[in-house]
Amino acid sequence: MRLLLDTHVFLWWIAGDHRLSEKAVRVISEADNRLFLSAASGWEIAIKAKLGKLHIDGDVTSFIIEQMRLNSIEQLPVMLSHALHVSTLEALHRDPFDRLLIAQAQLERMPILTADQYVTIYRVETVW
Repeated sequence: MRLLLDTHVFLWWIAGDHRLSEKAVRVISEADNRLFLSAASGWEIAIKAKLGKLHIDGDVTSFIIEQMRLNSIEQLPVMLSHALHVSTLEALHRDPFDRLLIAQAQLERMPILTADQYVTIYRVETVW
């Protein structure tokens, strides 16, 4: 199965955070699953690190790339079609990063691994 990791899930996974559900841990750990991190998540992490809202040891770019390599996570680029699809979404979720992840998940037909209850309001498969 192909899965799109929400930004917080990526961060919780690499930190070994106890907030991950048992199902999330199981799904991430399954070798047959392909995990993806959106470029939007990289952008969100970079912004939050720069603003001091998120602590990252060392260079953000190196950190994310290394964690993706160590955890066999593939990158999902943001395409123009993804960005434009955001305009079709109802304004139920105010976070622009999450709205872009929802658009990507819909167009790429992949579930989002997320604890965010607002994401579940949209027509997108979620796993938690």
